[in-house]
Amino acid sequence: MTSQHPAGHAQQPPTPIAPVPPTTPRAGLALLVVATAQLMLVLDDTIANIALPSIQRDLGVATTMLPCIVSAYVLTFGALLLFGGRLGDLYGRRRVLRAGLGVFIVASLVGGLAPSGELLVAARALQGIGAALIAPNVLALIATNFAPGKARNNALGVYAAMSAVGMTVGMLLGGLLTGLLDWRWVFFINIPIGLAVLAGTTTLLEGQRSPGRLQPLDATTGAAAVLALAYGITRGGEHGWTNISTLLTLLAAATLGAVFVWLQTRRTHPMFPLALLRDRNRAGAYVTVVFVGLGLMGTYFLLSLYMQQVLGYGPIRSGLATLPVAVGIVISAGVSSKLVERFPVRAVSVPGLVTAAVGLVWFSTLTVDSTYATHILPALFLTYFGLGMGFIPMTLAAVHGVPEEQSGVASALLNTAQQLGAALGIAVLSTISATTAGSRLPDDGATLRTALTDGYTTAYLWAGGLLLVAALIAAVAVTSSERHHDAKPAA
Repeated sequence: MTSQHPAGHAQQPPTPIAPVPPTTPRAGLALLVVATAQLMLVLDDTIANIALPSIQRDLGVATTMLPCIVSAYVLTFGALLLFGGRLGDLYGRRRVLRAGLGVFIVASLVGGLAPSGELLVAARALQGIGAALIAPNVLALIATNFAPGKARNNALGVYAAMSAVGMTVGMLLGGLLTGLLDWRWVFFINIPIGLAVLAGTTTLLEGQRSPGRLQPLDATTGAAAVLALAYGITRGGEHGWTNISTLLTLLAAATLGAVFVWLQTRRTHPMFPLALLRDRNRAGAYVTVVFVGLGLMGTYFLLSLYMQQVLGYGPIRSGLATLPVAVGIVISAGVSSKLVERFPVRAVSVPGLVTAAVGLVWFSTLTVDSTYATHILPALFLTYFGLGMGFIPMTLAAVHGVPEEQSGVASALLNTAQQLGAALGIAVLSTISATTAGSRLPDDGATLRTALTDGYTTAYLWAGGLLLVAALIAAVAVTSSERHHDAKPAA
């Protein structure tokens, strides 16, 4: 059993920094595996959404159960990320990645064959468990397989690009599979992708492992705290932030989080080394990523509603219309991965976040008569180009200088920050939108489209302001002047 000691005597020798890993000999194949794994996970965040009406008709699912099909995946995924990262640090990231892929593939098969809504919800939760084992270890394996500098920057650029591509392709592919085949194929499609990634893991180097063992109490309280926080945020958006259940859930999250932190101060080998947050640049990067996640998912969510409820777009047309999301982030990922070789991360990230904020302010000028080509398209590209410019440097700042044996936990915390930001973005911005629309909707409902548009544009204005706050945090907290171009370990 891992030894314990009082918080006042928690000092220990600094962890030696691991040797700089060489870039894996099969770097191209390794990058393809990493990119495909990330694409599969993000795709599954959105691909099932568009199939919900078909699922409801086929399985006779109650309307109240439909959100559970989405949230079962999102909540288990977010809650267990830290657990998955710690498992990878302890038992090998490639090994845990393979286990996660196995769980994800089996869950996708069960989901596709599910004869009832209850079993489908259970399968989605199991998918979330598999995703939590995959996501942090995929990111950590970038640090293990690609040397600092150009190789790692490029790999992180591709990783970030896949996040945008997966989100957009998920909506489009979900519509095509549901319309041309059957809703069950939104789950079956993961099986060949997952098997291909599983076979490709032979190209990845395992890397160093962390000392210590997994503490069940730490894992339980950590997962419960994140789960309660994510659920409380989601519930706040749906039922109001003063709702008693919302407040109790958030209070439980704070309590569990405090217990988890206290436990970490008493472990010789903690599940979450708190020293990771003592680095001002890294802590600032994590907070900034929360805002990036907020802007990324919140903007996408509002735009999908605007295009379908105000402009009358169908699901497939809406999916096609959001392709500039992927284009913007793919381009910015390539540009920012080059710029961080010449400039400090905040010199790249801050202008990117300000650019994204300008795009959101542009969205706040939408009307019921706005056209796609002259209004939505340029604002969409500008917003997501800026978010991509903000995200890559912050990812580098968050994982830079972390001892290799702790890279799984550092990656998991980054993923958790992004997931919580996404949940917060949808909850807060949808609340602002609904409240504004409701206050401007007349009794006769004659200007419903106008009221909805007012709600969305107000939320976009708030989102732009929040991204300006993110830019300020990055400018003040992420002050490292280091360029990410050399192969030297962090001091």
